Amino acid sequence: MKPKMRESADKRPSGNEDVRKEMASFLRALHSYPERFARNPGLSFEEHCSALARTGKAESRRRA
Repeated sequence: MKPKMRESADKRPSGNEDVRKEMASFLRALHSYPERFARNPGLSFEEHCSALARTGKAESRRRA
């Protein structure tokens, strides 16, 4: 039973990997926000960032 638990734990990203992914996502949002804001001035950065996060999660599910 313990080897299976280790296998599943090995497949999960480490804390550092999670932080790096979150930072990369934030930087992508920061980079793309001015263009999106130009098209939709009522959009807050938080809304933009959240929309990208939802899109990213959906894409990662498709790849798996």
